[in-house]
Amino acid sequence: MTEIWQMGATDIAQAVRQGALSATEVATAHLARIAAVNPAINAIVQPCEAEALATAAQIDAARAQGQDLGPMAGVPVTIKVNVDQAGHATTNGLRLQQGLVAETDSPVVANLRRAGAVIVGRTNTPAFSLRWFTNNQLHGQTLNPRNMALTPGGSSGGAASAVAAGLCALGHGTDIAGSIRYPAYACGLHGLRPTVGRIPAYNASGADRFIGAQMMAVSGPIARSMADIGLGLAAMAQPDPRDPWYVPAPLQGAPYERRAAVCFAPDGMPVVPAVRAALATAADVLRDAGWIVEELDCPPMRAAAELNGQLWMGETQFGAADMIAREGDPDASCAFQQMSRHVGHVGFAELMQALQARAGLVRQWDMFLAQHPLFLCPVSGQLPFAQQQDVASPEAFDAVYEAQLTQRGLPALGMPALALATGSHNGQPLGVQLVAARWREDILLAAGRAIEAASPAPDVATPDWA
Repeated sequence: MTEIWQMGATDIAQAVRQGALSATEVATAHLARIAAVNPAINAIVQPCEAEALATAAQIDAARAQGQDLGPMAGVPVTIKVNVDQAGHATTNGLRLQQGLVAETDSPVVANLRRAGAVIVGRTNTPAFSLRWFTNNQLHGQTLNPRNMALTPGGSSGGAASAVAAGLCALGHGTDIAGSIRYPAYACGLHGLRPTVGRIPAYNASGADRFIGAQMMAVSGPIARSMADIGLGLAAMAQPDPRDPWYVPAPLQGAPYERRAAVCFAPDGMPVVPAVRAALATAADVLRDAGWIVEELDCPPMRAAAELNGQLWMGETQFGAADMIAREGDPDASCAFQQMSRHVGHVGFAELMQALQARAGLVRQWDMFLAQHPLFLCPVSGQLPFAQQQDVASPEAFDAVYEAQLTQRGLPALGMPALALATGSHNGQPLGVQLVAARWREDILLAAGRAIEAASPAPDVATPDWA
């Protein structure tokens, strides 16, 4: 028998709308799951039990009155602690911000509420959302429910861990250098990084973001099925006038030729055989589904990753270095030092040159994707890393940094990307990454569904140490 907390978001919403389940039953089941499992994995660090039950009761009352419940009626979701949710601290994993209580919801939170979602908790992130690992001095370390020795990813590690363990049906994450895609990969899930401007963003609790984050940072869904990814995207992408970058682009684009390119090692990045094999299998699945798939070199990925580093580290060096020092989080300080070592100092001249170079890189990729609407590549060159691998030594950091080349490169180009779970290798989660042109998330969803149909379905993990 399937437990309620094992159900996906799409099935839950349908059951609540039809009256097969009440929103209160769904919320209660997930809150019980949180109570049983979260102490072992530390995915949710700000509980929302009372709010969740109150919201669920409102949904049930609305159904009794025959009102429209919204596309995500009763779906339990989590929110990452780096976006505003009224009445809760937007900590971003920082002791310095544990008193930064939001007065209003960010657009993505407001959109999920309007869609009928029930927020059951807020999820962990590394300090400053700076790493592909999830640990900080305020909330502690988050574990991967599939294997405690492996990172749950970062920075949205809490979100992915929560979804993988059945604490929620859909998790909200953010991504500026892989922070949705890598946690999804590490936890055996799907995660979508949308086009910049697709999902509105704004935190009233803090100052506006610098230009790098404005151009690269996005919110997006993490889930156990492609249907749920599509549902979450549609709910999150509703208009909000507070974000000047928001574009009301249709979720369904123009007809396209089903032609794809696959690159096993973009720009010569090292890729382990298991990841190469997963890509080859995904390419074959698409061919069987009627796609023309060619193995091709891709436009520059390494230059795009260098650009990401210049924009991200440049603004961090300018606007957050002092705060990193004051926070005193050893992992964040180490990551910042190592990333700065790779990027170097970014001043005004370097920033201007980076912004100028971006136009040419985007142009090359746009021309490539015009001929091949879908691009397949690794999420990471390695299987999921061991916990805390990046801070073990400079050499260990370098290995992590190189393995994440595609995660660093794609945000600077503005395109959407999907991390898609395809199974496991020797007990470690495995997946592939799909990329499309800006505003063509529909291509990613269609191709993702085809590959999903031929792959083992991501299950709900119960930690054997819980």
